Formats: sequence, C-alpha cells, structure tokens
Amino acid sequence: MNTFGKNLTLTTFGESHGPAMGGVIDGFPAGFKIDFDALYAEVAKRRPGSSFLVTARNESDRPEFLSGISPDGITLGTPIGFIVRNADHRSGDYDEMAKVYRPNHADYTYIKRYGIRDARGGGRSSARETVNWVVAGALASQWLESKGIKIETALTQVGPVTAGDIFDGLMTNPEKPFKLEVNPDIKLAMEEFVKETKIAGDSVGGRVSCLITGMPPGIGNPVADKLHAALAGAMMSINATKGFEYGIGFRAPSAKGSQIADTFLPSDDKDAPLRTATNYSGGIQGGISNGMPIFFSVAFKPTPTLMKPLNTVNTSGEATVLNPAGRHDPCVAVRAVHVVKAMTALVLADYLV
Repeated sequence: MNTFGKNLTLTTFGESHGPAMGGVIDGFPAGFKIDFDALYAEVAKRRPGSSFLVTARNESDRPEFLSGISPDGITLGTPIGFIVRNADHRSGDYDEMAKVYRPNHADYTYIKRYGIRDARGGGRSSARETVNWVVAGALASQWLESKGIKIETALTQVGPVTAGDIFDGLMTNPEKPFKLEVNPDIKLAMEEFVKETKIAGDSVGGRVSCLITGMPPGIGNPVADKLHAALAGAMMSINATKGFEYGIGFRAPSAKGSQIADTFLPSDDKDAPLRTATNYSGGIQGGISNGMPIFFSVAFKPTPTLMKPLNTVNTSGEATVLNPAGRHDPCVAVRAVHVVKAMTALVLADYLV
C-alpha cells in the first residue's frame, strides 16, 4: 500500500530514478494559510547533496503544488497534489546491481513480493520516497503549530557517540523547562565520526529522538489505533528503522512499579488538564494522550550500501562480489531527523483533523 492515515491521508508515487516523486494529501483542513517560505525551508533540511555528511546526489527538492491550494496560499479542503522533480539521478551506477541481490536491502524481498523490481536506486524502496513524506509533514506541522502543538527532533546518537539518556530529566521532573537539544561538542563528535566512517567506505547507524509538546489529553484509542502504536507504525515505516522506544521504554523491565508511578498532582482548576509528578509514561497512557509531553526515540541501522566490495549472490543464486557504486548516505539517521518529524506530524494531524 502507498497510503498513510485515515482522516488525513497521504498517497505517494514515484521511483528514485523516475522523473518525479509526488503525492496527494486528502482531508487537510480548508481555510488554512500556508507559509510557503517556511515549508520550502523545512523540506530543504532533508535535501540530499547539502553536506559531506549525506549522499552527494544533488536535488533541489522544491515541491510544486498542483491542486488544493488557492493562488494566495489558502487550503481549499480538496486534495492537495504535489510533485518533486528528480534531476540528479545516475541510473547507470545501478547496472551491476540489477543482476545481484544487495545484502540488507529490499532487492530479494521485492522480487518475492512483486516478481519485478526497479533496480535504479532502489525504486520505491529507496529513501528518496521520504521527500514526499517531508512535504506533507511540513504542511501538517504548520497546521499543528497553529493549534499550539510543537514537534522537535534531534540526532542523539551516531555509532558510539551519544548524547546519553536525553529524556531522563523530562521523565523525573517534567515541570522543569526542557528543550530537546544536544551538546555542541557531542554534535561535533557525531559529525566527525560520520566523516571518518564515510572516508573508510563504511556506514554507521544512529538514533533520532522526538519531543511533542502542547498535545491535549484524550487523543488516541484504547484498543485499535492506540496513539503510541500509530507513532511506532509510522516510525517503523521509515527506511532503515530498527527500533522504537517511548517513555521509559526498554528500561521498564528492570524497574519496579513504585519507581515509575506517574502520580497525579492536585489542581485548583477543575477545567485545566491534570499534570503528573513524573512522566515515565511518555505522555501516553492506555493508548491515549494524557496532556504531558510525548517523547520517543527511533533507532536506525547503518546504510546497507557500502563503498567496498561485498560478497553476495546474483539473481541466479550464484556467488559473486558486489562492487561499490552509486551515491549513498554514510548515516541515514542524519537526514532521518527531518523524516521523523514529518511522520510524527502526519500521525498527530490524522488524529486531530
């Protein structure tokens, strides 16, 4: 399937080395004024070719809107169609790859699923697809911000270089002012590690963390379509994702119930949302938002394409060697920071429209 969402939907199309990527957004609220300068700037953050830390493929990634928005930038409530043209693809780099199965890629599984695959840059299984998500997510983010809901994302780990348990303070003392940011020295160390890895022809994994503030209580469902399940599903749809953790996450098995009980605080205002003394739940309880900050982290594997020979088999099952070719991110998590934000916005907007 190529459609995300139920109330606010995004249906996408396009291959990595085709003429364009694109999508149709349906269910977006009418009468909302789009800030196009901010939208273009948000989409550009994910753009390839922007630094030595990402793939050298150089795309402008400027979306062209075809429908659903008036000439003065007001949403009409009708489907919003857009395309993002592909300009800098080198399909010849993939001639050899069309004859082999790349380790840790979707080549073999794609063949088993469809009986055919577009080997040029991975076709639909390429991370190029995520430009569609970032365009739609940028629109959704603007609408959410008009409702007082803010989404922040940050790269919090690259290989062994980590910002640590960045949400610890938010769990133990949620009333204390908190901003999702990484120490500049840690950020520099991450960049240096990615550069060293790229020069060595290798790749490295990473972790992206996300903070949602301003989310009202009561959003989500108690059985199917739990809010955290929807967020997890969206994050696990992102290329190279290998793990999702929210709230206390994988430290929960080693904790005692008395240690992570988010006790309610008394309030004199019966109309105000209740607050909790701690936030080990990560802002979601029983699949429904409780009004506290929502936070989670997403783990990304190292890019499977390496700039060094790899043993594999060809499409006939014979042993062969895959020689390096193409242009690839040495660490997908670097650009995934912006994809995580976009997918988060789409999930939240889908519940709120």
